[in-house]
Amino acid sequence: MFLFNEIDPAEISWSYLSQISWPDLADLFLQKASHFGGNLLLCIVIYFVGRKIIKYLNLIIGRLLNSRNFDSTVVSFLKSLINIVLTAVLLITIINVLGINNSSFVAILASVGVALGMAMSGTLQNFAGGVMILLFHPYKIGDYILAQGQEGTVKSIQIFNTVLITVDNRTIYIPNGGLSGNTIVNYTNQLTRRIDWTIGVDYGTDYDKAKTILFSILRADKRVLKDPEPFIALKTLNESSVDILIRVWVQRSDYWDVYFNINEQIYKNFADKGINIPFPQLTVHLANKSEL
Repeated sequence: MFLFNEIDPAEISWSYLSQISWPDLADLFLQKASHFGGNLLLCIVIYFVGRKIIKYLNLIIGRLLNSRNFDSTVVSFLKSLINIVLTAVLLITIINVLGINNSSFVAILASVGVALGMAMSGTLQNFAGGVMILLFHPYKIGDYILAQGQEGTVKSIQIFNTVLITVDNRTIYIPNGGLSGNTIVNYTNQLTRRIDWTIGVDYGTDYDKAKTILFSILRADKRVLKDPEPFIALKTLNESSVDILIRVWVQRSDYWDVYFNINEQIYKNFADKGINIPFPQLTVHLANKSEL
């Protein structure tokens, strides 16, 4: 009877196999299958236990960093990085248990790494972008930003992506490379924001009357800041309207409530006071034949 442990794998060849009987060959196959099956089962156990350990370590590291008052952006980035590193270690451990030759594996990884490095230059750029965001803090978790044509509240800053939650509860993943190399509008950095309106009225409207009505609406809203004072001016003599510019400052959290409420108040008060907000129109004069 052949024992698997007594056989050098290098000696197993067609000439060797031709010298043994079918029962011994079947026995050899069963030994190899049993050995591989045991290793495979062990790898499955290692994988699930390893994932549990990685999850637990991430939890411990997160609590430790939070207890040291680390910025939530740094915590999110480090947890993502640690998760990737530990997962790579877990995969290498599984490969060792399966008995794959490390030197061959490292050589294969080196050649594959060169190819992947060229193919995944964008991914490496995203990693570098994540580091830049971590260092310069253009935004942090909880900020409301506009970038790459998308806007929302920053949920997490991962090693390759930044995750946004939009106002209608969509989740958007934006690569860090694009964020670090392009314009980012952060609406949360400042405590106050300015609201602008452009309101059109009919030609012939009493401008001073319209201005007085607008000032009364703004002063009645306690959310409109007194410093800087509200600003009203005649902006443009447009094709079908006289455009009035309004600018006020409010607390950041009051921006949209004030914006929509003042819109409503202007519409109602102008209607009550007989001031018309015109729609775009064009007056066409037809010439007589004698004028041609």
